[in-house]
Amino acid sequence: MVSADKLIVNQDLLTNSSTLNILVIDDHQLILGGTMKVLEEQYPQATIAKAGTASEAIAQINSANFDLIVMDLSIPQQAGMLAQIENGINLLQYLLKRYPQQNFLVQSSYVKALVRIKHEIDEHEGGFAIADKGLSESEMLIRVSLALQGATHTKDIKTALELKPEWLEVLKLAFEKGLTDRQIAIQMHRAERSVRTYWTKIQDVLGVYPEEGKNMRIQTEIRARQEGLID
Repeated sequence: MVSADKLIVNQDLLTNSSTLNILVIDDHQLILGGTMKVLEEQYPQATIAKAGTASEAIAQINSANFDLIVMDLSIPQQAGMLAQIENGINLLQYLLKRYPQQNFLVQSSYVKALVRIKHEIDEHEGGFAIADKGLSESEMLIRVSLALQGATHTKDIKTALELKPEWLEVLKLAFEKGLTDRQIAIQMHRAERSVRTYWTKIQDVLGVYPEEGKNMRIQTEIRARQEGLID
């Protein structure tokens, strides 16, 4: 754990650093501008770049070294495309794997969705902090500082539900792709009986049980979306 005294000292060093490079990834211009303004005021000598899409972010990261990447999860893959949480999750997975010591701050209204890749986050060697977009500027800057120092702040997803990868795949194929259990089984190269077993496990974790007058599949979808397991 980083002590308060060390945090203050390191924060002072970072604030005065003229070599600090930060990349902000967000397609919402108002929020992007606000985030950059806060960072520029806190780190006046830093170089702060921006990217509005996943593709633009990858191009920037492949051509420069950043001390911190601040990113939203709901972003478009390319210019002109719709922003989707899945794009941000996929980008983060790619970056975690390729840059194991990179520092990240995920600033998003959809932080619960990070439970889908919690294992990768827990294994990451660099700094990793989470900041809901509803946080105050001062709290957000504290988490920026923690991430820059290589510390971890992920309590926002520590109490979230964890499902096995194959269970998450079932949810995605059923509710995002609209596939039947038979189609899911074919897609996953599993027996249809195995898919039905996955459903019972998923529903148990989500606390969805048979209840008169309610459709379990619909209730499962509602709970899965509430927990950020699917978009």
